[in-house]
Amino acid sequence: MAVVINLLYIIASVLFIFGIKMLGHADTARSGNRLSAVGMMIAIVATLLYGGLAWPMIIGGVLLGGAIGAIAATRVPMTGMPEMVAIFNGLGGLASLLIGVVEFVKIYTVKGGVETYLTNLAAQSGVTVPAWFAALAIALTILIGGITFTGSLVAWGKLSEKLPGQPISFPGSGILNILLLLTAIGAVVTFTIAPSGACALTTVIVLISAALVLGVLSTIPIGGGDMPVVIALLNSYSGIAAAFAGFIILNNVLVVAGCLVGASGLILTGIMCKAMNRSLGNVLFGGFGSAAGKAGTAMEGEMKAASAEDAYYVLEAARHVVFVPGYGMAVAQAQHAVKELAEILESKGCQVEFAVHPVAGRMPGHMNVLLAEADVPYEQLWEMDAINRVIDTVDVAVVIGANDVVNPAALDDEASPIYGMPIINVHKARTVYCLKRGKGRGFSGLENALFFKDNVRMLYGDAKATLSGLVSEFSE
Repeated sequence: MAVVINLLYIIASVLFIFGIKMLGHADTARSGNRLSAVGMMIAIVATLLYGGLAWPMIIGGVLLGGAIGAIAATRVPMTGMPEMVAIFNGLGGLASLLIGVVEFVKIYTVKGGVETYLTNLAAQSGVTVPAWFAALAIALTILIGGITFTGSLVAWGKLSEKLPGQPISFPGSGILNILLLLTAIGAVVTFTIAPSGACALTTVIVLISAALVLGVLSTIPIGGGDMPVVIALLNSYSGIAAAFAGFIILNNVLVVAGCLVGASGLILTGIMCKAMNRSLGNVLFGGFGSAAGKAGTAMEGEMKAASAEDAYYVLEAARHVVFVPGYGMAVAQAQHAVKELAEILESKGCQVEFAVHPVAGRMPGHMNVLLAEADVPYEQLWEMDAINRVIDTVDVAVVIGANDVVNPAALDDEASPIYGMPIINVHKARTVYCLKRGKGRGFSGLENALFFKDNVRMLYGDAKATLSGLVSEFSE
């Protein structure tokens, strides 16, 4: 039976790898998702082939988890995906944390301590590992799983605006974080040396506490504008924690799947940081929008408001229009309205594109998901570098709720916290309309120099209502 299980694990791992590769292209993304799902089903069936399982507990867990998943899939709107991803990251971290705790309890309660635990583990898996390896894997699983769990809860609170989106810090927070990290590392080393010693229980309690608090304190100082990077990083953490959990219970497919998630999350984090021209350390410890950080040069001039009727006359004469979606489009659920307006413009011979910044929205690929939901053709989606090469030929750029990703202060204001960050240069278009709910600074807390440019007009109000108003103007 062990041969069959390992063969199924290999098949599942191969399907995971090909599935992730296919997710990299819009044309094959759905097939890749299905392929990965089949791989996961095979991995679950293989795991259930192990003997000695508590079937009532497993069936109960499947029913409970399935019910929660079904409710979430049917009730959570597409605009709620960032919060849902944050919660899923947190649950992954919690699951890994619990695996680490359960394995520690086995060591702590079994007669003979770690030696008996390793003997039982070898009898179950057929693999013998040294005591230090098992103890280190348990400690790291608890540490990373705990940080992922509470860090993801904070991210969920910021994304759902149940917590302030601005960075939250207090005097001495950096020193406290360092002390907590050193405490956690000390607990990991102590437990690795003596996993069944007299202080093992105290050590694990200290480790769990430090990990949970560290998750909170390392996430609250990060500003809302950095959320896409944080989500990618927490996703990587959850994968790394799962991989260590796989090392604990010697489950090959869990190690492979965890490594794939951890590595892909780290790669995505690197891509997001590059798109913002910032280091990961700067994102984690230098969140923009902080009261203690840079505020940028004070804006001169005023924002010039316009009506939907004014914008209609300009759009009606335009031959090339670019829409730049941001989180405001997600909040207003305006993706279908912008698609309808784009179709009207195209029917009049206008060239229409959608320019998507890599960190637009509140999670990686957020805008792409929403535009796909509205059936916006993938060919109309342009990346930042591609649209910037032709942006000065664009007649009208329509910015829908985006803020920092079009802020020209990133190019010419050295006092701005986002100075040096690549942006979509919509200010070079002949005319720019910015759809915004009000005159406030938005989620990141930064003033936007774009709004004060001479060629920019503000369309205040709910983005969906504004776009629907423009559609009505064309219909009359």
